[in-house]
Amino acid sequence: MKKTLMAVTLLAAGASQASGLAIDTQSGRATGMGSTGVASAQDASAIFYNPAGILGVNKLDAQLGDALILVNLGFTPEGGTEQTQNTVSPPPHAYFVYKFTEQLGAGIGVFTPFGANSRWPDDFVGRQIALASSVSTFDINPTLGFAPVRWLRIGAGAQIVYGMVELQRQLAFGAGIPEGSLQLTTDAWGFGFNAGVQADVLPGLLTLGATYRSRVGMNTEGDADFEGIPPGLPAPVAASLVDQPVTLDVTLPATVGLGVAFTPTQRLTLAVDANWVEWSTIQELLFEFQTAPALNEPAPKRWRDTWNFHVGGEYKATDALALRLGFIYDPSPTPEETLTPDLPDADRLNFSAGVGYAVSHFRADLGYQFVLLQDQRSTAEELPGTYSGSAHVIGLTLGYSR
Repeated sequence: MKKTLMAVTLLAAGASQASGLAIDTQSGRATGMGSTGVASAQDASAIFYNPAGILGVNKLDAQLGDALILVNLGFTPEGGTEQTQNTVSPPPHAYFVYKFTEQLGAGIGVFTPFGANSRWPDDFVGRQIALASSVSTFDINPTLGFAPVRWLRIGAGAQIVYGMVELQRQLAFGAGIPEGSLQLTTDAWGFGFNAGVQADVLPGLLTLGATYRSRVGMNTEGDADFEGIPPGLPAPVAASLVDQPVTLDVTLPATVGLGVAFTPTQRLTLAVDANWVEWSTIQELLFEFQTAPALNEPAPKRWRDTWNFHVGGEYKATDALALRLGFIYDPSPTPEETLTPDLPDADRLNFSAGVGYAVSHFRADLGYQFVLLQDQRSTAEELPGTYSGSAHVIGLTLGYSR
């Protein structure tokens, strides 16, 4: 049972469209523009991308949307045949902003900054490490924006995060004995903050932005459910493989975003973002079993901090119709020696396109991203091999403003 906790997974990356555990497709407009927004978001979705941008709304702006993420992830074990998984995740987003004066606005957003849904085939070679996982985080983000002068906007908000984790792995007891299973389910609330600034250094032409989102500590609690445990096991082993409470402590990473938005004409906007993610908060994952501490075994991860880079553009073909393109380079934080199927990952290249259409006070923004997961080698002792795959992201946001 030494490998029991290699199955630990908070926010399995297999069905996330960004590397590590992140989901950055939080509006249809940004999805089409390579998930840029640190300097270019000036509507209600700025609650996620940079809270200072909420002051860009006229008076009121409300948005509701979803991003359908379809992942095809492959794993080829050394000397074996390819194993694959196909997963679908629909992380939603909703925002509301009201501007009281030209200098002051407030809003609230609900979105899924981290989360995934992974499922490997029943005969997967690594099923005793991880067979399935389903994780969601919901960030409730009340936000304030203030403009001390016309060219400078400042925003800040509180993060109220609810996280849920479900994990399944198979248990082996020896040749000729049917496998058992372990289901782990935990949840928790966590708290943090975010802040940002946007400055029109050349009004109407060049805007700079910066944003920070803090760490969020999550001390999750829940249950471990064992099934299919065969009779006749040694008494100490049988006594440990019983349903019992478990805990898992994880710190979601802090992020820093830097952005530039360039508007050479009234119809064209170009944006570049660089985002730093503090993935080094995830050094190991450990489920702690209340009545069987002998099962407590840390799963080393040793993730590294990373920078990812985004480029996007929007061209307003007419007053109603906007066309968008983008590109993202998103490196994985996972070292080769700790890459396992509980948190599969790879360096990613994202290619995006989108369209927006507005009629009166209403608008719809549709964005698409093709995500190429490059071959990522694993030298992990438990299961060496190569991960690769692709993903399709379809983001749709409906908005109302006045």
